Amino acid sequence: MQLARKAEKTGKAERTRKPRDFHRITPGWNIVFNLIAGLFALACVFPFVFVVIISLTDESVLASEGYRLIPSQWSLDAYRYIFESGDTLLRAYGVTIAVTLIGTVVSLIMISLYAYAVSRKSFRYRRFFSIFAILTMLFNGGMIPTYMIVAQLLGLKNSIWALILPLAMNAFYVMILRTFYSTSVPDALVESGKIDGAGEFRIFLKIIVPLSLPGLATIGLFSTLGYWNDWFNALLYIDNPNLVPLQSMLMRIESSMQFIQQNSANANISMAALQSLPQDTARMAMVVLATLPIIFAYPFFQRYFVQGLTVGAVKE
Repeated sequence: MQLARKAEKTGKAERTRKPRDFHRITPGWNIVFNLIAGLFALACVFPFVFVVIISLTDESVLASEGYRLIPSQWSLDAYRYIFESGDTLLRAYGVTIAVTLIGTVVSLIMISLYAYAVSRKSFRYRRFFSIFAILTMLFNGGMIPTYMIVAQLLGLKNSIWALILPLAMNAFYVMILRTFYSTSVPDALVESGKIDGAGEFRIFLKIIVPLSLPGLATIGLFSTLGYWNDWFNALLYIDNPNLVPLQSMLMRIESSMQFIQQNSANANISMAALQSLPQDTARMAMVVLATLPIIFAYPFFQRYFVQGLTVGAVKE
């Protein structure tokens, strides 16, 4: 009897005991975690900052002293050399911006609709279209059939759509967004919309899209980066100089610099003129010009990435 009473008292004491707070972080550990996060952020930002410094370094100083964080002489010759193309650079920026904006919108529409269809269990051909999308990730027709379809069958050569349509559909992004729809959008919401008399497009626009902004923003950023960095399609389909995008134009500038360097003897170019030609600094300046504008796209997607990290989180 005494043992039973003692066990009962012990059980009550354990139930009334304040639970330990395992999530509490002491100020010392908080400083350590902040230092680790700061060092990781610095490791991510430092390469781009170093590229900017190299692009602003004088070419002769770079050749004699090598890469330094604080060069002995600064110069804008690399940017002057690139901007000597004048309207060509601005036109290339305009083409790239137009292709990126239009392509991202077209890509989001096509991918989101396809992913929504294959995510619905009531869709009869869901399995067929899912396997069809996966097969395109495993097998590719090749460059020659693709060129024949785009340039000859569709007649898109020297057209801005030749830079948009080949990248508009991506099976990998479809699978990502399909999984997001299946795990983040309850079927009860879709059924309630059908009960209220809404059609599939109305359900998609009024229910699915507002709940899927984090997933759509992620796919939108991936598509934006893909269109912005694309140069291969311009190499295949674009001969008109007015439709050359930024990446392709910068690659052509670098190729012309290499041609001048390799054929300086045949072209009767003096050594002084060859040494004054910015080579390494111009390459870094091209990286800066190609990367800096796309950096400004990240703040617009950041809030949706934060929401995407907390989707499905357990709240107390």
